[in-house]
Amino acid sequence: MDFNSVGNVLNSAYQYASRTQKTTASGTSFTESLQEAAETGAAGVEKYTEYLKSKYGNVMVQSVGRDQNSIDAIGAGTAGTGNIVIAPNILEEMANNSEKAAYYEEKIQYFLDSVPRYQAELSAMGHEIHSCGIVIHPDGTVTHYISGDLKPEVRAKIEAQIKAEQEEKAKRKKQYQELSAEAAEKRRLLMEQYNQKQMMAEALQNQVFNTSNLYSVNQSHGMAPAVAAYENVISTFSNSVIENI
Repeated sequence: MDFNSVGNVLNSAYQYASRTQKTTASGTSFTESLQEAAETGAAGVEKYTEYLKSKYGNVMVQSVGRDQNSIDAIGAGTAGTGNIVIAPNILEEMANNSEKAAYYEEKIQYFLDSVPRYQAELSAMGHEIHSCGIVIHPDGTVTHYISGDLKPEVRAKIEAQIKAEQEEKAKRKKQYQELSAEAAEKRRLLMEQYNQKQMMAEALQNQVFNTSNLYSVNQSHGMAPAVAAYENVISTFSNSVIENI
């Protein structure tokens, strides 16, 4: 072993002994030192979170998935237009890395600057925003979400229009039913008239047939009985016509 190596070993031993003496004197173990460092890191994240809240308003630390159900849930669970949701691991990166902080804060500011445009576009379509926000997911991706509904006056107008259409439809249906009933009644009357005419025609035919037979039987007795039978048929037919009129 050369003299330089011996010197390095002795120096390391001296530093270790010095640390041990200081640790023993202060009563703080190496494990406790690590815990203090961790607590200092947690305090840094907490302070950075407070900074974000003072700068942007409603900042929530929460892991949100990128699937539609997760986005819908966060939309239903928030209100207003300035919601900022940051995954815990991303927040920690931002607190400990100024470049990460600048990157995501730029994303947050872009969203906030876009809110008036979102509101104008939806308003032009008759909608209003109930909740919107930006989500920074655990994988570092960013999502803007918007939930809303029709404006009250637009909804009232649409409901009034639907009601008017339903009333008009019910009116047309009622008119159709009335016309159908009227047409059915006309068909019934025409059928009755047709049946009556058929009955009259059959009765007249039977009377003429009987008269012909009677005339044949009474040929030898002269025309008087035949004439009397014919007059009887004519009288019966006339009475039937008068009754049906």
